[in-house]
Amino acid sequence: MTTTSLPPQPKPNLDTEGFWQATKSGQLSICRCQECQLWLQPPLERCRQCGATTRFEAVSGKGSIYSFVVVRHGAVPGYLDTLPYVVAIIELDEQVGLRLPTRLLDVAPETVEIGQRVAVQLVDLPGGEFRVACFRQASD
Repeated sequence: MTTTSLPPQPKPNLDTEGFWQATKSGQLSICRCQECQLWLQPPLERCRQCGATTRFEAVSGKGSIYSFVVVRHGAVPGYLDTLPYVVAIIELDEQVGLRLPTRLLDVAPETVEIGQRVAVQLVDLPGGEFRVACFRQASD
């Protein structure tokens, strides 16, 4: 794989560092308020509901497809040879409205449906030291 064909790399900041540390250690973690227990995605230093501090906590990694698109025309380096592929918004089981953008793995685009059950799979991102949260069809 040449440098020009590698996917873009994340640029962690103060708000997202906990997410990337968790995926590197093999776990999907999402930002959560320590007072009212609201899950926050995207992550924030303070809760948007009560203003309390937040931290990253592990989630089950299970959810359902809220929305999706099938990418048929390559635009993102690192994924040009995998067309077509599915980019989805997953609503995680932990909270209504807790959604995470992702790529679906090992699925024929014509079989994807809204509401379909999925589970996380952490995948090494070529060209760096990151693991990304992708999803695949769940057996439950």
